[in-house]
Amino acid sequence: MTDEIDLTDRDVFAVWTTDTIRYGDLDPNLHVNNGAINQFFEDGRVNFRQQRLSSTDGDKLTGFAVVKFSVSYRAPAHYPGTVEIGTVVTRVGGSSYGLGQAVFLDGACVATAEVVTVHFDPETSKSKPLPDGIRVALETAMIGLPGG
Repeated sequence: MTDEIDLTDRDVFAVWTTDTIRYGDLDPNLHVNNGAINQFFEDGRVNFRQQRLSSTDGDKLTGFAVVKFSVSYRAPAHYPGTVEIGTVVTRVGGSSYGLGQAVFLDGACVATAEVVTVHFDPETSKSKPLPDGIRVALETAMIGLPGG
């Protein structure tokens, strides 16, 4: 579904997170390095889970694994600054879900990401169906739905 979504459009995101660019995030060219950008995306996903899945039962940070993480770096980011990370659900499957994310600095999109996360049984390491409560919470954060 992310092929149809313009992740550079701020209006598509359901949840927002902010992070501060640190001097240590810079590469030798004085651009924010890819590792720091990827950390911003992770902070956005963790905040998304805390905001959107907190009303469901169970521990939301275990039993899930990122199985795909694809990033497009679109423009350089510089120190100092504060970035905004937008996150939205793009797909809900049987045992997995997709997220679209973007990092913005001063209103400009500097990177976008597509993420697939799978729900799994920690004892067997095999995927298992998303619990109903989590499925509903994810669906309400999808593009085009109320709350999304």
